[in-house]
Amino acid sequence: MTNSESGLRGSGRPRLAPVEAGGATPLRFGDDPYVWASWLYYQEGMTQSDIAQTMGISRATVIAYLNEARERGIVNISIEPGRLASLTLAQSLKSHFNLRDCFVIPNGADDQALGDRLGVAGALALRKVLKSGDTLAVTGGRTVMAVADGLKVAGLQDVTVVQAIGGAIARNPASPGQCASTIASAVNATCVSLSAPAVVSSVEARRLMVAEPLVAEQLEILSRANKALFGIASLRPNASLYSDGVFDAAALQSYIDGDAVGVLAARFIDAWGQPVAGTLDDRVIGLSLEDLLRVDLRICVAGGFDKVPAILAALRRGYANVLVTDAATARGVLRADGGAELERRPGDRQLVKERGREPRRYVKKFINEPDVVVEEMLDGAIRAHRAFLRPLASSRRALVALDGPRPGKVGLVVGGGSGHEPCFLGYVGKGLADAAAVGNIFSTPPPDPIFHCAQAVSGGAGVLLVYGNYVGDVMNFDMAAEIARDHGIETRSIVTTDDVASSPRENRGSRRGVAGNVFVFKIAGAACDKGWSLDVCEAVTRKANARTYTVGVALEPCSLPQTRRYNFDIGPDEIEVGMGIHGEPGVMRGALASADETVDMILDQIFSEMRPVSGDKVAVLVNSLGGTPLMELYILYRRVEQRLAAKGVEIDMSFVGHYCTSIDMVGASISLLHLDRELRELLHHPCRTAFLQVS
Repeated sequence: MTNSESGLRGSGRPRLAPVEAGGATPLRFGDDPYVWASWLYYQEGMTQSDIAQTMGISRATVIAYLNEARERGIVNISIEPGRLASLTLAQSLKSHFNLRDCFVIPNGADDQALGDRLGVAGALALRKVLKSGDTLAVTGGRTVMAVADGLKVAGLQDVTVVQAIGGAIARNPASPGQCASTIASAVNATCVSLSAPAVVSSVEARRLMVAEPLVAEQLEILSRANKALFGIASLRPNASLYSDGVFDAAALQSYIDGDAVGVLAARFIDAWGQPVAGTLDDRVIGLSLEDLLRVDLRICVAGGFDKVPAILAALRRGYANVLVTDAATARGVLRADGGAELERRPGDRQLVKERGREPRRYVKKFINEPDVVVEEMLDGAIRAHRAFLRPLASSRRALVALDGPRPGKVGLVVGGGSGHEPCFLGYVGKGLADAAAVGNIFSTPPPDPIFHCAQAVSGGAGVLLVYGNYVGDVMNFDMAAEIARDHGIETRSIVTTDDVASSPRENRGSRRGVAGNVFVFKIAGAACDKGWSLDVCEAVTRKANARTYTVGVALEPCSLPQTRRYNFDIGPDEIEVGMGIHGEPGVMRGALASADETVDMILDQIFSEMRPVSGDKVAVLVNSLGGTPLMELYILYRRVEQRLAAKGVEIDMSFVGHYCTSIDMVGASISLLHLDRELRELLHHPCRTAFLQVS
């Protein structure tokens, strides 16, 4: 069954009106009964009579739906991969967190902002659940405002929309009051504003404020809410709560120090959804977390990889029982909580077999014991590259360059999980990284080896920590940096965010770090080797990261040594687009295409952001994800150069091969570093490591 993400297309004939539909279409199918009927028939294997009973329509209408779906191209052989992945993720989240419903939108490669797409999806969810007589509590935030902007519901009566928390600064266009007012207008409801600030100056001020008859009446109406709509804010530096005027910087920092991971309804929660104690606890006016849990239907609309810890915390505690999010975030939440995507039905495997490809159950590997793979790999790497690096006595997971660290020089520490070789240990040496901390397969290194690396390379000028933007890496590197500061070592942290596919351009800070790591490491290492100050090294490394763009694709998944099985299935005529480097599926699935077509698809995404012009210079990295040979990489590079030449863009330096892998994944990524004079000078600065040498 193939379902077009953009809706019904093709014949131009009028759509069959679902006038007999007695049951509301489940949220995960959007508002499309054709997809619902097709899913039940082709994916769930239900009979037409069972479908008629489930959907509340006649059997004749079911037949008409299925025929229309085939004629319009919604149904072919399988559900369109992006929609199938989203449906599977929605079911997985619903089951894992015991949600009432879940709507996961596919990750698109278009220019529409994620917040706008979530707003459309959230508006659809609200239209489905909002009924006459409801009292809806509404918080603020950009995503909630996007829901409000996309909402229009007619025919409801006696609906009340009430502001869930007090007000913010007037210049905030997504304040709770503005969100509540816009939603009330969209559904022709009575709007009840909360005539108080979200946070007052003291506990006594709050006591007096809530005792005011007007505010007391408004809070009493809020307590009667039977439905709630809210977003979630992360505590990353680019989060909107830093600019919405509700919290001051000192208060925010105190909650961060208290292990808060997110904010909902102006309340701070830890990784398990428990309230974090702080100076504002008794000064907030509005819906409390305990009040929220008493609301019958609690809709959370939130997305973006930086919000994974906060969304997970809210789900663990049960603050949301309906979730609207995007596929990349949904997958991150599931993985972070040890959940798994529900497997596709046996029919999928049978389909693979019928197409002539027997699914492989085990992958052959040159290993001894799966549990010691990383230790034996490191032992071999240390022996093979003893001319470049050595382990610290404290741990083989902390590798230091023989020639690099020196007094008065900024030290550079990189690191991440195993399975990406030659990243990270392959870039330890003169002119590049001074040390690398190594974790287990696809897992961040613990704080101790990171700190030991920083301690070993500290020459009195500070230490730069550069690593990929993943929740575990950020947490452990931050902890190591704090330990280093306690030992008198000044540190600066930079997360790499080159993965174009993992988050939209307006939320660049949420993107993953993938093969573009190599360019960022190279620039940082050169700046440090030149003896530049910590401030300057940090600034130029951030510039390199901002000008690096990567998109990856996979033809086959990778397999872990412990399981010797592929992590997921890719059909013989499919590719995964937007691959990370941790063995996860891409952000969307596409049809298998030629090498040139694949490169064009990747470069079109990159060019839409990088916007190169004739005369520009770039560095190019065509990287194998582990299982793709040089023969195919060179074919890809050939097309990259053709496309750049057509734009008048000069390739100043090129790298083709295994640079940042995902064990044995069959696939490749393409990275471009948009050079200026300073970055070009640093790129050409000499370095000598096991896997990268520039003279």
